Formats: sequence, structure tokens, C-alpha cells
Amino acid sequence: MQNRFHAALNTLPSPLQTLLTDIVCADTFPGYLSAKQVTALCNAAGTDEDALALAMLPLAAACAVTPVSRFNVGAVAHGLSGNLYFGANMEFCHVPLQQTVHAEQSAITHAWLRGEKGLRKVTVNYTPCGHCRQFMNELNSGTDLLIQLPELAAMPLKTLLPHAFGPVDLGIKTRLFDQVHHGYHFLATNAVVGKALEAANRSHAPYSHSHSGVALQDSRGRIYSGAYIENAAFNPGLPPLQAALIFMNMAGGDLHDIHRAVLVEGSNAMLSQWESTSATLSALGCQDIALFSY
Repeated sequence: MQNRFHAALNTLPSPLQTLLTDIVCADTFPGYLSAKQVTALCNAAGTDEDALALAMLPLAAACAVTPVSRFNVGAVAHGLSGNLYFGANMEFCHVPLQQTVHAEQSAITHAWLRGEKGLRKVTVNYTPCGHCRQFMNELNSGTDLLIQLPELAAMPLKTLLPHAFGPVDLGIKTRLFDQVHHGYHFLATNAVVGKALEAANRSHAPYSHSHSGVALQDSRGRIYSGAYIENAAFNPGLPPLQAALIFMNMAGGDLHDIHRAVLVEGSNAMLSQWESTSATLSALGCQDIALFSY
């Protein structure tokens, strides 16, 4: 049972609290609600998707990992499929703050890693910072993506990011959430390596072409993979390890229970993720870290 949601559930209206408890507290809860579950919950509670997403923000924030700031932020990404994906901010002790994951990045990356084709809206409990506004500008929804905040009408990203600089200014046509496969291949020696290679093949790196992926395996044999995400402004990008940690955290995994990690990247790539990946994993207590090159 996932106990992290108990306190947050107590803040919800009684009908939703009762309906959601069995769903989100289950060991198998993947950190998102399917379109079918969203429809059923809305009908049973007499609410709509927007109100449901706002009500779930405390549940998303309950997934936050904040040993530095102690400031929990939750976000919910609304997929074109109708699914609602949780996201939360994540911080890591003993590594630079640049390794921090923002809640909006978490929810968006979570949806992307689950195979979502695009987003309609992002609901978040605090106004997105400039870093996140720029990160969202990399999506295939562009500045038409809607941002929903408590007690405010939904507004398009273009309102929060006027005169935006993005992929179009650099002649980049491929956006985050577009379906891609880069065609890298080698004989994977095991499932962890295979998942890292799969992640590298779908990574979004149109600026450096340094595609990379990470896969993590816990003590129960579960594998969580993440792919590299670049941004037109470079700094708001997301390393593949952070993407994998997002996936692990949202699925209820323990970030300090990583028994094996694999990074796959190009042998002649312009950028390497190795140093930052190995440093952050070491800080999390993982010592079995391997690098494979395509």
C-alpha cells in the first residue's frame, strides 16, 4: 500500500476521498488516472475533469521529494488520451541544485514516458517559474498549451511566455511528444540495457543530437527507464537519469533502492551524461552503474 497519499486524501471532499482511496493507495497505482477512471470519478462525484485535476493536486504534491527546500509542488498533466498524469518536484542531497526536477517537468515527462501523444493542459498548484514555462514551450502543443492554477481561469502558455523563444526560432520541426525512433541498435546483454537503449532511441535531442537513455532496476527486479529531453534554451532540458527517477517515483518506487543502473549514449556524442549520472546515482546509494555506447 502506498502510504504517501494518506494525509493528502484527508484534504479532499468526502465523495472524492472515498472514491480515490482504493485507487491511489494500491501498490500497483502507476501515478496516473486512465481516461476511463477520470470519467467514472467525475460521474460519481458530480464534477468535471478540471475540478478533479485541481482536487488531485495535494495527491500529486504528496509524491514530492524535497530534502532541501521542504516545499512540495504538485502538477497534473492532461493527456490528449484523457489520462491525467501526476508530477511532483524532486531534489537530491549531495549533488548540485541543477539536478532538481520541477513539478511541471515531472508531470509532462511522466506523460511522455507513458506514451502519451500530446497534452492539452497542465494543472499546477503554484505559478510556473520561467524555467518551466520555457520547458513547456518545447512541446508539440506549443504556446497553445493551457495552464490551470487554483482559483484562476485557465490561460494559454503564450500568456505566461510572451514573445517566446523556442524550437521554431532554431528551425527545429520535431517537438517533444512527437513520435520518433533514432534507429540505434546493438545486442543488449540484458533487459536493463535493452530498456536504456529503447529510451535513447526516443530521446528528444534535436540540438546536440546526443541521444541518451537511462534504465534503473530496483531490488524487486522492476525496471524504470527515462530518455533525455533537450530544450531550445538548453538549460531547461532534462537529463535521462532525472526522467527515469520521475518514472520510478511516480510508480511508487524507492529512489534509494536502485540496485543497477545503465546509461546508453553515443560513443562520439557531442555531450555526455556520464559524469552527472554517476554522481547523482552514487549520492542515491547506487554503485552498480554501467555505460553502454551505440
